Amino acid sequence: MNKKKTSRFDDLIDAARSRQLRDKLPSIDEKPTASSKSTNPDYTRTTIYLPKQLHRQLKAAAASQDRQMSDIVTELIEQWFLNQSD
Repeated sequence: MNKKKTSRFDDLIDAARSRQLRDKLPSIDEKPTASSKSTNPDYTRTTIYLPKQLHRQLKAAAASQDRQMSDIVTELIEQWFLNQSD
């Protein structure tokens, strides 16, 4: 026998309880997330202007290497500084 709901309030309570249970269940596929650069105090955000074609190439290269564009730019700037000391 199914218990008959006496009001819409009962439906809302049941929905809230179901949601609480769903939100508490750990997901098997969850991977630990790395802290983002935006919250890391060792990083600062900056804006640079690139020609559109160069930006497309950088974006494609970063995606094909599974890297972030900012990591590639950082590496290139570090190399540039090393070459400046010569």
